[in-house]
Amino acid sequence: MATTASLTLLYDGGCPLCLREVKFLRQRDQRLHPSSALIAFVDINDTSYRPEQHEGISYREAMGRIHAIQGDGTVLKDVAVFREAYRLIGLGWLYAPTAWPVIGPLADWAYGLWAQWRLALTGRPDLDELCSCRQADKVN
Repeated sequence: MATTASLTLLYDGGCPLCLREVKFLRQRDQRLHPSSALIAFVDINDTSYRPEQHEGISYREAMGRIHAIQGDGTVLKDVAVFREAYRLIGLGWLYAPTAWPVIGPLADWAYGLWAQWRLALTGRPDLDELCSCRQADKVN
């Protein structure tokens, strides 16, 4: 990876809710760390996205569930991404309970439902169709 950020968050730039979250995280990060932001953002929906530059996380994987990569190359998924991102912007207490024994599995389950229905709820094609369109774009 070509970043020195503490966390590289892979996001879907075609998702209006994702864009709102990224905007919030980016603005808060820049406000707290004006000379060197701690979070880098990579739009997986951009045609220049390359899995080999991001720990091999495919477009399909990244579109199916949120991923982030820590500075040491550790890949985070699901609620752990938000827990780390919010910790870096000084709001870790909001997601801290998601690491607790009972709340953690419930949070992961709820996120799994969200991930499963995210595309439909935001009026987007399903994952198979998005992947097919992406493949067709690469061929043309």
